Amino acid sequence: MSSIRKISILLIISISLILFFLGSSVYIYLSNYSYADFYKRLEARVSVAEKYHFETNQKDAQVLKNIREEHLELLSNEKEYILYCPNANSMKQLADTNSLPINFLELVYTQQFANYQKNDIFYHGKIRETPKGFYFIIVSAKNYYNTHHLILLKKVLFAGGLIAILVIIYFIFLFSKNFFEPINKIITKVNSISTDNIHLRLDEIKNTVEINRLTSTFNNLLNRIEIAIETNKNFISNASHEFGTPLTAIIGEADVALLKDRTPAEYKETLQKILKQSERLNKISQSLLFLAQIGYKDNKLNYTILRTDEIILQANEIMNQLVPKNNIKIDFELLPENPTKLKILGNKELLILAITNILTNACKYSSNKLVVVSLASTNNEIVMIFKDQGIGIPESEIPFIFEPFYRASNTAAYDGYGIGLPLTQNIIKIHKGELIISSVLHKGVTIQVKLPVATL
Repeated sequence: MSSIRKISILLIISISLILFFLGSSVYIYLSNYSYADFYKRLEARVSVAEKYHFETNQKDAQVLKNIREEHLELLSNEKEYILYCPNANSMKQLADTNSLPINFLELVYTQQFANYQKNDIFYHGKIRETPKGFYFIIVSAKNYYNTHHLILLKKVLFAGGLIAILVIIYFIFLFSKNFFEPINKIITKVNSISTDNIHLRLDEIKNTVEINRLTSTFNNLLNRIEIAIETNKNFISNASHEFGTPLTAIIGEADVALLKDRTPAEYKETLQKILKQSERLNKISQSLLFLAQIGYKDNKLNYTILRTDEIILQANEIMNQLVPKNNIKIDFELLPENPTKLKILGNKELLILAITNILTNACKYSSNKLVVVSLASTNNEIVMIFKDQGIGIPESEIPFIFEPFYRASNTAAYDGYGIGLPLTQNIIKIHKGELIISSVLHKGVTIQVKLPVATL
């Protein structure tokens, strides 16, 4: 049995027991109250009967009797008994003659007054002693409230409880459908995700904050796992390919140099070629290691509140040192009046590295033509736009440019390893941002970097 059914059954049983005990308590209380109240009514009638039979003259007795008939409603099957009993031995005959329970008369005789019930008939009686003997003053009647109203109450409580349980079952069904069903869908979807389709994500559900938080947590976890898996795959597949070229060159140069004796100048030339390939190999290995590690650093990075305009300016200073002939123009005309809309939560060094990578590519592939950097902001996100006038990217190749070591078909004349953009994208991803590229061939590339505004 599933957990959902167990919880639903437990809730139904618990609420049913609560309703049963509440209904039983109400019924028992009203039942006890009806008994006590009915006996008080009988007691009042016995008291009035005693007064107009024994304590008033004939005229006053008739007045009192009329008042009783006028103000005291006639009970169902109400009977009044004024029975003379000369001694205790006469009680049996008295009971038989008047169809009264002998046990009741004995109880009244012993206690001076008593209540009694036989089947549906209720009795109240008391003793009135006189010089000639004693009298039993008794009033009996059917308890209409007990025989009719309590039965109706029992039916109402039963029907109400049954309806309440059905309503509860309906709402529990709705609750399980709106709460547990999305969880089941999440479980099913998560179970269907593997390394072959790690790009899949859980869908958010409207009007369910807790479920959406759970979904968002899973999606963030999948993002980190995807980065790690893709990084490992790329590292393994590309490392062997990229390492192969410089290693082959190094081995080839060494083999050629060892075939015969060379002049010092030839050995120097060979060593310079080997050094060049070794430096290339070193750069590739360092880039690969950094690219592999960046996917794991999300929880280890030191995040602080940063201003994006300051990050752009610092990246521009670095570019002035790396590429002194650059033609970078920073456009801050769209800056918001509220400076808090420029602030993000991030790692300063990584974000400067990402922007520097973008600017380096823009300057390199445009041969230092104009590169415009713009900054804008909304209530929720900050947008940095980098626009160059370079060679552009073929439209069919744009989906592949974030793969490590991939280089567009029109970049053969430019140095590079195809690692800058994948590294930049990973940095933006771990900052919960988005990197969007659009391009027109021979006219340039436009890159948008969107980052969430920091919640202060």
